[in-house]
Amino acid sequence: MALASNSSLLLVLALGGLGACQSATPSVSTPTAHAAETIAEAEAPAISIVNPVLPGDFPDPSITKVGDTYWATATSSNWGPAFPLLQSTNLTDWQLVGHVFPGELPTWADYYFWAPEISQEGNKTYIYYTAHQKGGNLAVGIASADRPEGPYTDHGPLVGQPNGSIDGFPMRDENGQLYLIWKEDGNSVQRPTPIWAQRLNEEHTALLGEKKELFRNTAPWEGNLVEGVCMIKRNEYFYAFYAGNGCCGHNCTYGIGVARAKNLLGPWEKYDKNPVLTKNEKWACPGHGTVFNRGKRWYMLHHAYDTGSFEFVGRQGVISEFAWTASDWPEFRSDGSVPPQAAPALTARDLRDEFDQPTLLPTWQWPVEERPTAVVRGGKLFLTARPQHSGAVLGQQTSTADYTATTTVLNPGKLVAGTLAGLAAHGDPENTLALTAGNGKLQLWQLQKGKSKTLSETKLPTSAYAALTLRLQTQKGNSFRFSWSADSGRSWQNMPGISSPIDGTYLPPWDRGVRVGVLAKGPSSAVVVFENFSLENQVITAQAAETRPGGK
Repeated sequence: MALASNSSLLLVLALGGLGACQSATPSVSTPTAHAAETIAEAEAPAISIVNPVLPGDFPDPSITKVGDTYWATATSSNWGPAFPLLQSTNLTDWQLVGHVFPGELPTWADYYFWAPEISQEGNKTYIYYTAHQKGGNLAVGIASADRPEGPYTDHGPLVGQPNGSIDGFPMRDENGQLYLIWKEDGNSVQRPTPIWAQRLNEEHTALLGEKKELFRNTAPWEGNLVEGVCMIKRNEYFYAFYAGNGCCGHNCTYGIGVARAKNLLGPWEKYDKNPVLTKNEKWACPGHGTVFNRGKRWYMLHHAYDTGSFEFVGRQGVISEFAWTASDWPEFRSDGSVPPQAAPALTARDLRDEFDQPTLLPTWQWPVEERPTAVVRGGKLFLTARPQHSGAVLGQQTSTADYTATTTVLNPGKLVAGTLAGLAAHGDPENTLALTAGNGKLQLWQLQKGKSKTLSETKLPTSAYAALTLRLQTQKGNSFRFSWSADSGRSWQNMPGISSPIDGTYLPPWDRGVRVGVLAKGPSSAVVVFENFSLENQVITAQAAETRPGGK
C-alpha cells in the first residue's frame, strides 16, 4: 500500500477521460451534462497502459469527473469501511480520501456491498450501489452528497426483487428521462437474469411506472448470467457493455459483451462477435467494466484476475482500449483480450504504519459483520479484543502475491488471561491463519470454516514479554511462513515442527482477496497494543527465507 505513516493511498492509474461510461464528446448522452470536447482532448495521444492500473482488490471500478478532479470507487464486499473514495487531478496519482460509508452502514443493509456506480448530476454526487437487505435479498440502493468526498446521505433501496437486484446504473433516454438500469439476480436461484430499466424520479429516490426488460442471458458464451451493465449513447445508438458467465475464482469464465439499441427501451441487438473481451495468459476473466474516452480514443476500466495470483490478491483494475468499427460496434484488441503488460515495481504500494497519526489510516479494513474498536494514540494502536471467530481484526489489501508483513506487539507477557494478539492472513471471520502471543505461549493456528486448529506452539520467552515482533512471508498468495523475534527483528525464530510453508489456499472467500494485518482475540475487557505494522511487496523465495537469521 502506498503509505508511509500518512493518510494518502497512491495508486498508479495511467488513464484519461471522464466518468464511468461517460464522455466529453457531444455525441454521447449520459445522466450528466458535459461540455464539448476541447482541441486538446480531441488530439489526446493514446494512453500508455501498464496493467494493473489499480493493483489490489478493486472489483467493479467506477470513475467520474467533477470539476478538475477525478473520483473513483469500487466494490468493498464484506470488508468495511464500505466503498472507497479515491481522488486524482492527473489520473496518475490517486489518494484514498475516505469512504461512502466510513462508519455506520446503511440501516437497511448488512453485507455484500457491491458495484458502486459514482455519478455526478448538477451539484450532487450519487452512488448507486448493491447491498444485502436485512431479512431479505440483494437490492440496489442510492446515496447522495453535496460533494464527491461526502458526507453521504443514504436514501435506502430503490429496488429489491425476490430473486435479488444488483448492479444499478443511471441512464437518460432519448427524451432526457432518467432511468435506473439493473440486473435481476436470477442466477442465484437457477433462473435467467433479465436486465431491467425503469423510470427514476428527478430526486433519484424512487422508481416510477413499470419496469421494462431490455435483454437477458440467451447466448451460449453468457452461461447462466448477464450483469454489470454500463451504458453510453454514441451517435444514434445506446450501447450496453455487460459481463457474462462466471465471475470469480480459479474456474471463472467471465467475459465482456456489448448490445445496442436506437431507443433506451429497445429493441436491443447483441453483437454477433461477442464476447468482445476475454482472457489471455496474463489476465483472466475480465468483467464489470466502465467506459470512458479521452478525446477520440476509447477505453474500458474493468476488473480481471492476474493469472499469477488469482483470488489471493483479488480482481484488479485494468484498462483495455477499443475503437469503433465501420458498422459502429466497439472492437477491442485484435485477439479480443486484455493488454498483457505486467505492472512495474510496486514499491509505492508498500506500507509502514507507526500509528503516529491522530486517527486510523483509511486503508485499514475490517469485516463488516464485526467492526472492531480501535484507537490510535501516542504512536500506538489500541485494539479491543473480541471473543468470536478470529477476534477483532484489522487488515490491509495486498497488491502482489509475494509480500512480507511484520508487526510489534507490546507487553505480550502481560495480556489479560485468555487473550491472543498477533499477525494474521485474513480471509473472513471464519477463515484465518495467524501467529499470536498469549497465555504465556506463542501459537501458530488456523481457523478454517470456523474450526480452530493449533499447528505449533512454544513457550513465550521472558525476553519477549515487553515487546514481540512477528513476521509473515507469503509466496504465490497462498504459501505462508511465520517467524518471531524478541530483538526487534535482528534475529528470527521459526515455530517448532514447522519446516515447510503452510497452505492458505482455503483463505479467500469466492468474491474477494486475502487481507493481511493484526488481530486481538479474547474477552472484550482486554486491549492489545501494537507499536507498528509494515507490508512490503517483494518476492520471498524459499531459499531466501531459509538463509535469513533463524530461517531454518
